[in-house]
Amino acid sequence: MTGAARPAPAADDPTRLPAPTAVPRLADRRPAALPGPVDYSWLHAPAAQVAETARALLGWELSAGGVRLRLTEVEAYAGTGEDPASHAHRGPTPRTRVMFGPAGRAYTYFVFGVHWCLNVVCGADGEAAAVLLRAGEAVDGLDLARERRGEVPDRDLARGPARLVVALGITAEANGTSMVDGTGPLLLTPPTRPVAPSAVSAGPRVGVAAAHDVPWRYWITGDPTVSAYRRHVPRRRGGSPQQSRVG
Repeated sequence: MTGAARPAPAADDPTRLPAPTAVPRLADRRPAALPGPVDYSWLHAPAAQVAETARALLGWELSAGGVRLRLTEVEAYAGTGEDPASHAHRGPTPRTRVMFGPAGRAYTYFVFGVHWCLNVVCGADGEAAAVLLRAGEAVDGLDLARERRGEVPDRDLARGPARLVVALGITAEANGTSMVDGTGPLLLTPPTRPVAPSAVSAGPRVGVAAAHDVPWRYWITGDPTVSAYRRHVPRRRGGSPQQSRVG
């Protein structure tokens, strides 16, 4: 079949994923082992406490694909019947059942047919809750992150959920894998620079149509890697698609 080739994404496109030939197998992309015993029990707090869990994730570090990020912005999403902005609001589906536990697993999903987003599953087993990882500061593996993201300022390497996924080299195969035991491509580790409660800001979640004023977005105040806030814009006939629910 002949025809004009589709142009390749620009080097600075924040949604650009690594080329297939550059993506190693899952077993080859596991981060380093845990530095020692780590308490992850707080991730298993009841789903009703997901906002507190999200706040506690700020400053924690996430490693994957040779890159380590310090989490600077997150969003909390509750579950069935509790949060109309959550994918799990109406109960488990083949896509969302990973949100129902166990805590500490990755929940990834594709939005707009363009980019991936990454969540940390939390809550008690059988309860749905997740925290969307919105932004981070690259603290290790900067050369790899720059290669994946193109020529952008370092503050923009993981500034936004799609950019964060690209910087880490994450693909769909991460969905459902553990982020806490070193067996998967992602590893969540304690902060090397803890975040004081007084250094955390809160506000509405980005781009969600339902429960859009719920202040479950948390970020490190004044951190340059935090993404810009964008309110949900309703879909117009023949216009741009609306932001999908996340979490």
